[in-house]
Amino acid sequence: MNSPNTSTPQPSRNQAAEHVADAHHLLKNLREELGKHPQLDEAIMKLELALSALTIQTGGLL
Repeated sequence: MNSPNTSTPQPSRNQAAEHVADAHHLLKNLREELGKHPQLDEAIMKLELALSALTIQTGGLL
């Protein structure tokens, strides 16, 4: 039986922010290699919004 104090480890928000930042960097490099593409620009924008939301949720502790 699990006690109330037992919890499963959760991925840290910092780790999530690092993944988002890495993906953002990769997409920006693709943009430079492939040129302008509307879907690529949209993906980059969504990652920027996600990173901003994570920053707000963590109080800037990313």
